[in-house]
Amino acid sequence: MENNFHSFQELFEQLGIGGSPKQIETFLRTHGPLAPGVALPDAPFWTEAQADFLQQALQSDSDWVEVVDALNEALHR
Repeated sequence: MENNFHSFQELFEQLGIGGSPKQIETFLRTHGPLAPGVALPDAPFWTEAQADFLQQALQSDSDWVEVVDALNEALHR
């Protein structure tokens, strides 16, 4: 079985945010830190489609789960 690992750049592009290092840095600075009780998919800045993607990635333990977990951690710092 092949493992696919995605980068932050790929995740941000998948979410339609833009994946340049500057865009990622700006997004994390603008939207973080999330309050401790806020689950990543429930953050108020996601569109419905983005929130659904994040929720599905986490629930299905997809090949996106590691980078989604990393995003969750980055936004809660």
